[in-house]
Amino acid sequence: MADGKSLTIERLHQDLQETSTEADARRAGNFDDVEGKLLQRWSSDEVRHVETVTAFLGLHNPFSKRANPKDHKVWLLDNIAYRLVDSHTHDPQPWQAEFVACFFHTGRKDIGKFASNIADQIGLDGRVGGDLEAKKRIEERVQPLIDAIAPATYIDVSIPSTTGQPHIHRLGPSNSNGISSQIVLTGDGNAIDGTVIKTTSANNLFPNLSAHTRFASPDGWAIISDIDDTIKVTHTTDPIGTLKTTFAEIPTTTDGLPEFYRVLHEQFKNPAWFYLSASPYNLYPFLHTFIHDHYKPGTIILRDSSWMVLGGVLKSLTQGTQAYKTDRMNKIHDWLPNRKFICVGDSTQSDPEAYAEMFHKYQNWIKAIYIRVVENEPHMTGKNKPERFEKAFKGVPRSVWRLFTDPRKHLADHVKHVADEASLGITGALQGYLCPSEQNIKTDQRIASANIDCGGKAVLLESQE
Repeated sequence: MADGKSLTIERLHQDLQETSTEADARRAGNFDDVEGKLLQRWSSDEVRHVETVTAFLGLHNPFSKRANPKDHKVWLLDNIAYRLVDSHTHDPQPWQAEFVACFFHTGRKDIGKFASNIADQIGLDGRVGGDLEAKKRIEERVQPLIDAIAPATYIDVSIPSTTGQPHIHRLGPSNSNGISSQIVLTGDGNAIDGTVIKTTSANNLFPNLSAHTRFASPDGWAIISDIDDTIKVTHTTDPIGTLKTTFAEIPTTTDGLPEFYRVLHEQFKNPAWFYLSASPYNLYPFLHTFIHDHYKPGTIILRDSSWMVLGGVLKSLTQGTQAYKTDRMNKIHDWLPNRKFICVGDSTQSDPEAYAEMFHKYQNWIKAIYIRVVENEPHMTGKNKPERFEKAFKGVPRSVWRLFTDPRKHLADHVKHVADEASLGITGALQGYLCPSEQNIKTDQRIASANIDCGGKAVLLESQE
């Protein structure tokens, strides 16, 4: 786990990446005060300094140790396999994928005080009888945040092959954040776009450990989606609201997004999906389950920093998000530079600025940007002003970006336009999505306009402009 010095460096780095808009939003939401009331994950005398120091020795660390089920928990994250194209011969290179494993020590038993701390902050404690189901959810979701991470630890995994025996590959040793991240050749030369394989623990040492790798060819389409307040209700502008939705409540989807994502998936011919969030990686199981329950499976990319305070969850979601997301999108571009991307985000954080930055950096990579205008949340007046979006998207053609509250009303026309530009044609799902019944067609004065051709009948959505 990160010792005090390395943790201080991580926090300083994130502090330096904070934008003035983020700082203003944190002050308005009183985030510092709430964060200060949340407990430390562990005390300094619990930090295993030998592991932390040796973790900096890297892949050839002679002091690293193999993970075992008695002493460790191990996660293996779903990923995407890609193959680059040789710039000279134009031949496809071997398939490869970034395999990420997370290592924790078992045995943390004092979860009650941490769960009670969160319950107290959100007003759950103090009720007569309390909410037992909510308390149970808090304990389950807070556990990965208080488990001691395990640096300098490795695991052997079995990666299937379509051409022969599985490949045994060592992942790790883990770094000072308890994470190992390595590019691994998958060995599946005959795999085609859309193939899915499941990697497991070698020799079934960890019976419940598995991850799915989805193969994405160099060409085609891909979606980058934010999570919090884009596809999942999180209330990121309010620290108490964020704690409630992250730890205590059953997660809920934002209106219209599951249906819209199904249309995108069909219309753009099984695109590669990336879910990019500033949440800490400790929330991976929670977010993985939510996405698989409501959306198309994909690669979930989260922050890989370790925090020693529960308040780090709030800082992770609200500080330095633009720099973090552009950094991760650079990596996605390295993997799939020739794919066409659609980016979906919201107005609570820095999604407009991050997507616009990447549009300018990689010409012809991003074909559409959709920003959900989040309403009925505190401190959103300034973030939803037209001037904010005009500034963020300066130099980005108006034909590329769209604002929406209801994706069916505000984005269907643009999806049709992008699909027609790609010569994909209109599928049955999109035709139905484009042509709602007359009673569902309403005028929205604030968002974008659209002339939608529904079998010869034009539907006009009026514009704020």
